[in-house]
Amino acid sequence: MARKGLDAIAKSDIEALGISSYEIYENLCQIVSNYGYDTPEAWNRISKTLLIPNLPFAFHQMMYYGCYKDFGPDPPAWIPDPETAVLTNVGQLLERRGKEFLGSSYKDPISSFSDFQKFSVSNPELYWRTLFDEMNISFSAPPQCILRENPSGESHLSNPGGQWLPGASVNPAKHCLSENFKRALNDIVIRWRDEGDGDAPVSTMTLEGLRKEVWLVAHALSALDLDRGSAIAIDMPMNVKSVVIYLAIVLSGHVVVSIADSFAAPEISTRIKISDSKAIFTQDVIIRGDKSLPLYSRIVDAGAPMTIVIPAQGFNIKLRDGDILWHDFLEKVKNFRDIEFVAVDRPVESFTNILFSSGTTGEPKAIPWTHITPLKAAADAWCHMDIRKGDVVAWPTNLGWMMGPWLVYASLLNGASIALYNGSPLGSGFAKFVQDAKVTMLGVIPSIVRAWKGTDCIAGYDWSAIRCFSSTGEASSVDEYLWLMGRACYKPIIEYCGGTEIGGAFVSGSLLQIQSLAAFSTPVMGCSLFILGEDGHPIPHNLPGIGELALGPVMFGASSTLLNASHYDVYFKGMPFWNGKILRRHGDLFERTSRGYYRAHGRADDTMNLGGIKVSSIEIERVCNTVDNSVLETAAIGVPPPEGGPEQLVIAVVFKDSDKPTPDMNQLRISFNSAVQKKINPLFKVSHIVTLPSLPRTATNKVMRRVLRQKFAQLDQNAKL
Repeated sequence: MARKGLDAIAKSDIEALGISSYEIYENLCQIVSNYGYDTPEAWNRISKTLLIPNLPFAFHQMMYYGCYKDFGPDPPAWIPDPETAVLTNVGQLLERRGKEFLGSSYKDPISSFSDFQKFSVSNPELYWRTLFDEMNISFSAPPQCILRENPSGESHLSNPGGQWLPGASVNPAKHCLSENFKRALNDIVIRWRDEGDGDAPVSTMTLEGLRKEVWLVAHALSALDLDRGSAIAIDMPMNVKSVVIYLAIVLSGHVVVSIADSFAAPEISTRIKISDSKAIFTQDVIIRGDKSLPLYSRIVDAGAPMTIVIPAQGFNIKLRDGDILWHDFLEKVKNFRDIEFVAVDRPVESFTNILFSSGTTGEPKAIPWTHITPLKAAADAWCHMDIRKGDVVAWPTNLGWMMGPWLVYASLLNGASIALYNGSPLGSGFAKFVQDAKVTMLGVIPSIVRAWKGTDCIAGYDWSAIRCFSSTGEASSVDEYLWLMGRACYKPIIEYCGGTEIGGAFVSGSLLQIQSLAAFSTPVMGCSLFILGEDGHPIPHNLPGIGELALGPVMFGASSTLLNASHYDVYFKGMPFWNGKILRRHGDLFERTSRGYYRAHGRADDTMNLGGIKVSSIEIERVCNTVDNSVLETAAIGVPPPEGGPEQLVIAVVFKDSDKPTPDMNQLRISFNSAVQKKINPLFKVSHIVTLPSLPRTATNKVMRRVLRQKFAQLDQNAKL
């Protein structure tokens, strides 16, 4: 549809959207007169004074696209205000010490942010010492230095980036529970609501209450007499009890094993075996509305070790021999209630959490987080989302994925409180919770936003407390995120992209920079990015381009080992060098635009991203190949829709006998869906099936899924797939 520029919009155009146009049109004319009809200043004024949430979204689109009709790529959707910028965490730091860091070139937090980001890469010793002071992070045994780089030429090491904080010991859970200048014992640190309790006040827990709950669980864990550093799994929804259990495992010196509560028994079993878990926490069922979904039975089918089971209200459960009910687990240490559990400090290189990310072999990579990784997560939140004392942070997620632990540390290590909704985030109940909990930083994934937009379920709720959104997990789309900004009076969206092996992000947005929709404005503090050209070497940083993304190897908090694969082979082998250092592989296709923004274009390898969950093509193909006897082979491809947004799962099918009638395609798609959801993940959905006479292959007989992705992405999916 052709868009009109602001100078061509008439009162009748506004009235056609069902809006009484006189006052709005007069205000628009005044803005155009003062700021022009095609400038970022005009959009900034329109978004902050003219557009309100209850106006039709079509009017929001009319204003945005009308202002930027001839602007070109990366139009500003949000512009930082200098007076507000100096009040951010980074703004305050730069106002105090900007000249110390950047010398006479320092101007102000907005103008000098990019220089400060480069400083964080080139001066890790000063930058990270400063950040630890700002975040009130201390060590029971101080580090000998911040970074001990590897000797020149030793790029073959598992972690060529060097050793961070050598000699230091710390317990991040202890810091999460500490009383300090950021919070007092009576400060609220968790807010929550159960689905269906929308009329009840938001439940809260103070720091004092959280400490006592965590201490009691830690005492109960000690009573199990497990060896220090034992792996203990959590397979639960993200609620108050799972957060308490998570912190207690870390506080007591053990290692959390993260398992998503949506996994089927075979996936649970795989993760338990790889991590050598000695115990597991779970619920008997997950209650969603009037439905109860089995969880403990899946744990049993997975052959899990000793299981501590939290029963849902009103449910009776029969346990296996050796399993323990939650009440009995705590009853053994009831005399220790309110008695402080002395935190077990651990060397920073020891494991604190084992998470999983699918590789291209079908078996998930087991990625250990060390005791440094939580500090990386919290530092990202401090710098890029400006999380601080008094904030309320919500992000629909699960401890099975990295954003679950990230949320715990990003909130509690920065003096903020966690907001948890125990239910589906897709309906009005969650929207009301965001309002009632007075959420200030709301994390999303694009598929959630798409559901909200499709049903308009958040209409009428007051989200004015939100200072910013953040988005991760999938590629976002401009229209959906324009709509999202409009629901909270055009607060910024901080795009955030990283990985489980990063412990946070490598590219992000910032409240000190102009933000463009569905784009990243900066490498994360302490990180350097490289886009590899067709020759396999980095494109100069001052030039636009698209290619496989590589990372600088010196990156605080990033993984240095894998439990079930060679870390060097996965992340460094075969990568080019830059200034004498081997670059780190990431695997995404990225674009650096002419205006210096970054945009993600999906995976460069054969791992796809479905609903924020990375999964290998081979893992899906193994399931689909056995669904019907007529199927010879399949290829699973993640294809972004033409209008942008997260990948859709497309299955290319080759049948054994092309002369015989093919099965009903709709029924085959239903069968594929059923098998994938049962054996891999119930959240996955096959969107389309395409039949081919054969799959494209390399000379060494490898399926060229990238060729299929490129071919299918060019088609109109609704008409052709």
